[in-house]
Amino acid sequence: MVTSAVRCPHLSLAVILLTSLSAPALAAIKSEKVEHRDAAGAVLEGVLVYDDAVKGARPGVLVVHDWMGVTEITETRAKELAAMGYVAFAADIYGKGTRPRDAKEASTFAGKYKGDRKLLRSRAQAGLDVLAKNKNVDAKKLAAIGFCFGGTTAIELARSGALLRGVVSFHGGLDAPTPGDGKNIKGKVLVLHGADDPYVPAADIAAFKKDLNDAMVDWTMTEYAGTVHSFTIPSAGNDNSKGAAYNERSSKRAFAAMKAFFDEIFAG
Repeated sequence: MVTSAVRCPHLSLAVILLTSLSAPALAAIKSEKVEHRDAAGAVLEGVLVYDDAVKGARPGVLVVHDWMGVTEITETRAKELAAMGYVAFAADIYGKGTRPRDAKEASTFAGKYKGDRKLLRSRAQAGLDVLAKNKNVDAKKLAAIGFCFGGTTAIELARSGALLRGVVSFHGGLDAPTPGDGKNIKGKVLVLHGADDPYVPAADIAAFKKDLNDAMVDWTMTEYAGTVHSFTIPSAGNDNSKGAAYNERSSKRAFAAMKAFFDEIFAG
């Protein structure tokens, strides 16, 4: 069964126009498609984004897409991070040229990787490797964020033992087919969750907390009242009764929490 991490709707170009980045802020932002391979040799194509006006190595942030794959909104999130002074890499989990045409295909694609966590970890690690090897990145200061399916992926990457200072999940699923892998997490974990999200079972939340507590992981989970799934996505609409809806207040608070989290984990 496809669960919470694979329910984010397709995002239109209109979303891009609603982002907080102004034209001047983007003036020095550069984007480059990067073809690379995972451990099995599958060809992937992510997008590297950075501010070429910033000199020297800086922290790197992996951005993992929702169930629609790398889209304009994925790149926009990466550009926002680049404008903050980070190097961002929009990871490609599905493979070069493999993009869902609709929600039905997206559910199938995301379900494939949720059902094969070894493959999911390998694809995410391939993206992290590209980021870590970039000349503008301080490889000792890496983080990963993700939305919906991507939030699940970011946490799964941390569970694999990846060298990350921290991960941030925005309305991602918290299920873990391999309980106990929390012991592999090397950094801090921030989960930003809608308190009324119907797609993340209470049992998954309890198991997630137990796993990380047993492993003595430094984690924070913030739940936003009156908020359901997909709350950072404007195109999700505003009808909470559907289980997935945009919440401007919660979205702003969540991104502010991410920024504060990065200030903490990248200090020193």
